[in-house]
Amino acid sequence: MQRADASGQACRLTDASGVRCGRPVAASVRGPRHDEPAASGALDLADDLADDLGLCAMHLLGAYDRVAAEVGVTDLAPSPCRACGCRVGVRYPSGWLCADCEWAAGEVPDPELLPVRVEIVYYVRHRDQVKIGTSANPRQRLSVVPHEEVLAFEPGGRRVERRRHEQFAEHRFAGTEWFARHPALTEHIEALALGVDDPWAEYDRWVSRRHAARG
Repeated sequence: MQRADASGQACRLTDASGVRCGRPVAASVRGPRHDEPAASGALDLADDLADDLGLCAMHLLGAYDRVAAEVGVTDLAPSPCRACGCRVGVRYPSGWLCADCEWAAGEVPDPELLPVRVEIVYYVRHRDQVKIGTSANPRQRLSVVPHEEVLAFEPGGRRVERRRHEQFAEHRFAGTEWFARHPALTEHIEALALGVDDPWAEYDRWVSRRHAARG
C-alpha cells in the first residue's frame, strides 16, 4: 500500500473492511485520460479541491467521472448548436447537448416543423406606465404596442396575465392593460429580470427548448 508523502496527507477513503486507502492526496488529477479541452475547466477545479477533499488521484478521478456522467461537463461545443446557435455545450458519455436549448449536437432541426407556440406575459414600459399583456408571438404583438422598453417576459398565457392584472389591480388604469409604476410591480419585474441581460434572448431560448422537446 502506498503511504502519504512527507506532508502527511493521505487519502481518507476506506474500503469495505474499514482499511484506509493511505495513498498520497492528489497534487493533480491530470493525465492522458483527462486532457481533453472539455474537461479542462472541471479538472482545474478538481485540482483546487484535491487537498480539501482528501482524496488520492485514483479516487478523485473516480468521483469526477461519476459526477461528469451524471451532470455533464460544460464547455465550448465542437460546433454551434443548429437549433439556436449557442456555442456552449454540455458533454455526456452519450454525446453533446446544447447548454441553452438542450438540442442534441449534430441533429438538424426539421424545417417542416410547425412553428412552436410559447405563450409569454410581457412587461413593457411607456413613459411612467407599464403594460402587462400576453402573446404567443411577442415580436409581432409588440411591433404595434407603443413602448420605450421591454422590461421582462414571464412564461404563461391568459391565466398568468389575469393573475398579474388582479395582483396589481389597485394601480391599473381603468379599461386598459396599463399600470402605474409602483414598488410592488417594480419588485416583481426586477425578480423576473434578475440574471437576464436580454429578454428577447431568453424568449428565443424558450422557443429553442420547445423545438428540442418536440425532437
